[in-house]
Amino acid sequence: MTLELLPAVDLLDGQAARLVQGVAGTETGYGDAAGGFAAQGARWLHVVDLDAAFGRGPRNREHLGRIVAAVGPVRVEASGGVRTAEDLHALLDLGAARVVIGTAALENPRWVAEACSRHGEAVAVGLDARGRTLQARGWTASGGDLFEVLQRLEAGGCRRFIHTEVARDGMLTGPATDRLAQVLAATSRPVIASGGVATLDDLRALAALEPAGLEGAIVGKALYAGRFTVTDAMAALAEAAGPAPGEGPGPGAGPVPGAPGPAGGGAA
Repeated sequence: MTLELLPAVDLLDGQAARLVQGVAGTETGYGDAAGGFAAQGARWLHVVDLDAAFGRGPRNREHLGRIVAAVGPVRVEASGGVRTAEDLHALLDLGAARVVIGTAALENPRWVAEACSRHGEAVAVGLDARGRTLQARGWTASGGDLFEVLQRLEAGGCRRFIHTEVARDGMLTGPATDRLAQVLAATSRPVIASGGVATLDDLRALAALEPAGLEGAIVGKALYAGRFTVTDAMAALAEAAGPAPGEGPGPGAGPVPGAPGPAGGGAA
């Protein structure tokens, strides 16, 4: 399978913006990022309400709804400040294909387990960590041990996790593949990686973890900084995945052992 690319769109006061290390006051604005990523062929967008994540309230829901309507059939994964059933249902009602629960998974695990059970694939749990220490409340508070919480949430029925290495987020220093490999080994659920991707080679390194359960990669700063485009990234991931099962090699790849020679017919 091909690793899924999820370009990140962070919303602050109704506009797309990027923060440095998630710190309020370090933002840079970026116009209609969602529309640009969709036009380049993205199949998913990872949209974060930064105001809600920082406890300022859901200021960006109207904007998120406009994004969902504008980019369809591209699917939107909504995140940021989802701490109650009302928050979750509001984002699903806006048309989000999947909603990420973060802090609440640490502070209200019973409700999160119920939400995972009720909504299934429409819910993912975000595990934002500095090493083994989880971060909560917009990365302003510690929230326990990454692996202990991961095991508890999986036992509670959570079906998908998003692992963010906070120290690398927005820093263009490469993904934390060693820690990510440990996370993949600790769960049987699919995992999406976030934080640090700077080059196409970084994406190829993540693609190598797909057989271990990595499902996708969230990429933000590298796209905004022009390191590569969504089109470039998707081509690199498709190449790294190789031919789909049942597909033969492309033209010029040479004969396949056991296959008929030229007299047996060429490619259709």
